[in-house]
Amino acid sequence: MKFDKFEDIQSWQIAREMVLDLYRIFAENKDYDFKRQIIRAAVSIMNNIAEGFERQTNSEFKQFLYIAKGSCAEVRSMLYIGLELNYLSQKDFN
Repeated sequence: MKFDKFEDIQSWQIAREMVLDLYRIFAENKDYDFKRQIIRAAVSIMNNIAEGFERQTNSEFKQFLYIAKGSCAEVRSMLYIGLELNYLSQKDFN
């Protein structure tokens, strides 16, 4: 599949939605270090997809997708902590 711009990439669109969801979920959370870290990791996902796409080589795009994948794991890991600390509901976790 060929994309003309990174905004057309479905994984970027989903990552963007997730960032907005996280801002909403943690808007009232007072654990600022936790909130900043999980949002920063989520933003990293969408930004690495965008940056990798703009490099315009398959090898660089692939490398940035691996970085984005690592950030996905960080967000998932932090969601487990957030769930255990009752920072978010099971529904929001899912």
